[in-house]
Amino acid sequence: MIDPVLLKDYLDDVRAKLERRGISLHTELELLTRLNAERRDILPLLENTRRARKEVGAKIAQAKSDGQSIEEYLKTGQQHSDQIQKQEEKLEQVEIQRHELLLSLPNLPHETVPEGTTAKDNQEIRRHGDPPKFDFLPKAHWDLGPALGILDFERAAKISRSRFAVLIGPGARLERALIDFMLNLHTRDHGYTEIAPPFLSNSKALTSTGNLPKFEDDLFKVTGDWDLYLIPTAEVPLCNLHAGEILNGELLPIKYTAYTPCFRSEAGSYGKDVRGLIRQHQFDKVEMVAYTKPEDSYKIHDELTRHAEEVLKQLGLPYRTVTLCTGDMGFASAKTHDIEVWLPGQEMYREISSCSNTEAFQARRANIRFRRERKGKTEFVHMLNGSGVAVGRALIAILENYQQRDGSVVVPKVLRPYMYGLEVIEPQ
Repeated sequence: MIDPVLLKDYLDDVRAKLERRGISLHTELELLTRLNAERRDILPLLENTRRARKEVGAKIAQAKSDGQSIEEYLKTGQQHSDQIQKQEEKLEQVEIQRHELLLSLPNLPHETVPEGTTAKDNQEIRRHGDPPKFDFLPKAHWDLGPALGILDFERAAKISRSRFAVLIGPGARLERALIDFMLNLHTRDHGYTEIAPPFLSNSKALTSTGNLPKFEDDLFKVTGDWDLYLIPTAEVPLCNLHAGEILNGELLPIKYTAYTPCFRSEAGSYGKDVRGLIRQHQFDKVEMVAYTKPEDSYKIHDELTRHAEEVLKQLGLPYRTVTLCTGDMGFASAKTHDIEVWLPGQEMYREISSCSNTEAFQARRANIRFRRERKGKTEFVHMLNGSGVAVGRALIAILENYQQRDGSVVVPKVLRPYMYGLEVIEPQ
């Protein structure tokens, strides 16, 4: 959530920054200005009426003590009570509209974010590794996996529907190996604490991360009165572990990592990337989340990005890292680095990790603060999240980059201990 003080005192600056994202919210911001003015008008009136009713109450008590009539005082007190009820109802309506508007506004882009409208305007930061050269025409994973007998889309469709997959034998083991490898790397070498969170979150948690109310159509909701959704990413539970808390500033940064399955309806994908594992309704991911002091958040942002890159380095996968432009960033992000892995079967780089600094945007929605000193004032933490990395896309990249002429796939050396020494995946 954008700081309400900025919207009150620096509205033109907020409007300009939102326009950098290619978003014109003139009507919404004007309505918010009007609601803020109404709120400012109501609050002193309400306070004065409450004070007047309290004074009448004191007069009633005194009149009773003196044996005087209290009838007129009771009438006046009732009038004040009626006025207070109307003013409170009006204030509640204003607060609801104001809160809904605040929830609908995306985060403001950091000044270093490149301006642009689409992914073509993203800026490349660095590359690592060269795409492999083959003396044969490399296949895409949707051909390699089924031919090896480790990936089955047709049987998954019988169980569920399209855009689900079944991994078999070495394929299932490879997925598990990737998860274990990533969690070990992030906890042992990068200093994250592993969390095993619930795979269902309530609407309050999803609102805190910015998934609700804007992206409800992209979520799978549990029917009935549960108020639960399948999580779209482990970012949701990890970012809500400290919701409503005041943290000890001496303990920051706090860094968490978790493996979870992720569930997305992909309501806005309109049929793109329907082949293979690229855009599934269910996929696995290892997530990283950090809580930091504001002055440290961009240093931590770079570290978190490097931690995701290290996964690909150790797997021997070529990748590039880009900074997303203003028009391509996520709703809650102030700045995002995407890491894109090379896929020979598609002859292109594809996103495998997205690392974002949301600054205080999510913390304000979740009311997560910290104190620098025991009795010091509270401040909102800055919160960061990143894929460390998407497991399915790492599996895709291994199949396509490590394929051989005969259709077999070499297992990266770093994964072989997790694969019980298996060096090559051959047709089952």
